Amino acid sequence: MPATSIVVPSRGGAERLDTLLDSVAAQTDDDLEVVVVLDGDVDGSEAVVARRTDVPVRSIVFPENRGRSAALNAGFADARGEILVRCDDDLELEPDFVARHRALHADREVGIVTMCLEAYARPTAYSRAYGVPADARIRRTALATTPDQTWRWWCGCVSARRETYDRVGGYDERYRGYGMEDVDWGYRLHALGVPILVPDGFTTLHHGPVTSVEERARRALHSGAARLTFEAIHGEGVLDAPLTAEAARQRQGRTAWSRLVDLVAGGVTERSVSRVGSVLDRRTQHLPPWVAQKLVALLVESAGVAGRRHPERIGGAF
Repeated sequence: MPATSIVVPSRGGAERLDTLLDSVAAQTDDDLEVVVVLDGDVDGSEAVVARRTDVPVRSIVFPENRGRSAALNAGFADARGEILVRCDDDLELEPDFVARHRALHADREVGIVTMCLEAYARPTAYSRAYGVPADARIRRTALATTPDQTWRWWCGCVSARRETYDRVGGYDERYRGYGMEDVDWGYRLHALGVPILVPDGFTTLHHGPVTSVEERARRALHSGAARLTFEAIHGEGVLDAPLTAEAARQRQGRTAWSRLVDLVAGGVTERSVSRVGSVLDRRTQHLPPWVAQKLVALLVESAGVAGRRHPERIGGAF
């Protein structure tokens, strides 16, 4: 039996999978297997996996789209390793990735979050105005997050022992839209009293970052709607706690910004997000950087609030 199983949920990932599998082939610890779960093969991804005879990889193919949670559950049910790693299909792992995960699980029960470094193939107006600064800010915040809130960083590159996974149970398949199925699992792990660590300096490259304001705002809108599912299951207020001690101290000082976000959210719809996002994609490069960053932040945060308060405004699948 392999020591580590890497489970990869994928849909439309034929052009992404080779980069991930190349990085798996380069691991210093090769006592591993990869299970790629294709949530409907829409682009020949099964053939991409089949030809990778240099990697201990196999695929599970759904006949139709069943959602990310179902794909993750099928992969973990099939996995044979003691250490279970979840990886999205657009990641590139450092050569010591598997070795580090195994070492972190060696002497205690924990959950491990590997933060991503956004790898932009080329700069865009969005990446310059918001994407790159936000990426750095997210990692700083994650490292400063208090231990009782690190579960909120449970994402697309995480690991736990098999026995821990079995105690928590599978990913909740009620999350069929974009987002929150991973945060839900992290919360359930935290509720069992298992520490969730975000190790400093342990990162992986993410080759599928958002490249436009429009896309980022639409994701926020859909994620905001998914938050309603989380709150229906776990209760309101669970996601409202400040992530860091500094955020707790500054919370009162954000009243004016929060009011502005609420005001803008009142008029946010799927259509308006796309329209305003497209305008900002064209115009941000002509604005002072701080103005561009604030405008994008306002649209993104307002979209998240609107998705939570008005899920009926979402026009389709993301």
